[in-house]
Amino acid sequence: MKTEMQAQFVEFFCLTGNATKSATMAGYSEKTAYVKGCQLKKQFAREIAEQTQQMIVDSIPGALSQLKNLAESAQSESVRLGAVKDILDRAGLKPVDRVEQTNIEAQSTDELRRELELLMGVEEIEAPGTLN
Repeated sequence: MKTEMQAQFVEFFCLTGNATKSATMAGYSEKTAYVKGCQLKKQFAREIAEQTQQMIVDSIPGALSQLKNLAESAQSESVRLGAVKDILDRAGLKPVDRVEQTNIEAQSTDELRRELELLMGVEEIEAPGTLN
């Protein structure tokens, strides 16, 4: 069971990410804050991770609202475009990254075989019609 100071440490650590500062803010002595902060951070690592994750989840609606506001009413056209791209990206509509294509007709059969060997992690692939 956590004491009130420990609970405050967890809350402050989730907000600041600084163990020493969080220990001091929670009421621990400035002289022992560094050591105590490190101890508490390890002791309550699971609770810190859970609370941090919940804080992130709770902030999503506000962040989306701000993005929408920027997309609709920002003064700068580049800011509006960036906000629209972010919204589309988060909706799973990110444009396809540039795909490099290789002209396989320009490669010899031996070059293609070596490339296939590298991709498959095979020592050597036999040419068709050859015997072992």
